[in-house]
Amino acid sequence: MSDYVLPAPAQPALPVAGTSALFPIRRILCVGRNYAAHRREMGGDDREPPFFFAKPADSAVSGGASVAYPSATANLHHEIELVAALGGGGGDISPTDALSLVWGYAAGVDLTRRDLQNAAKDKGQPWEASKGFDQSAPIGPIRRAEGAAQPLGRIALSVNGQSRQDARLSDMIWNVAEVIAQASRLWRLAPGDLIFTGTPEGVGPLAPGDRVEGLIEEVGEVGFTIV
Repeated sequence: MSDYVLPAPAQPALPVAGTSALFPIRRILCVGRNYAAHRREMGGDDREPPFFFAKPADSAVSGGASVAYPSATANLHHEIELVAALGGGGGDISPTDALSLVWGYAAGVDLTRRDLQNAAKDKGQPWEASKGFDQSAPIGPIRRAEGAAQPLGRIALSVNGQSRQDARLSDMIWNVAEVIAQASRLWRLAPGDLIFTGTPEGVGPLAPGDRVEGLIEEVGEVGFTIV
């Protein structure tokens, strides 16, 4: 018999590619402006160190589902990203050891209320409302990591069949190991943590009815429709 005064919420989870298993989500951390061209399009300096924001675990949406256009925005943007799913954890992890924590990778999209984000930046306010809303993290199936190296291939996104973002993971300013190491200095990481590793240039608006398709070589795909 449970001692909870309310029914406990369901455990957020994502499918594991090629199996019926699920990967439980503990939390979602995201690194901002980790591709030089995207930094430039957003008005940043290429040499800034990585910085982080978070999304709730239950903002994750399995790939293929419909995503509701969120309230309180007139400028919803897509950002395709490599997502690292951690099977290990710890604090103050060195970049040399960081990739040993990665259980697998997935293709994800960081949906952003860009108008709210810009207003928050102008006022020096937090980004939660622009980044951490319901269904703001569509993610494809997690593919088990093979070997110790991070994927370095193509990362791309199209909307209604038209290319919007197309780059390579090797264009990252801070690689996956460095991102994990930096995150572990700010939080004690644990199994079930997901880390969005930044988006390349080409972010842009979405509207109801748009079909979004993302792919990352050697990792997988993510797709959803805005309704």
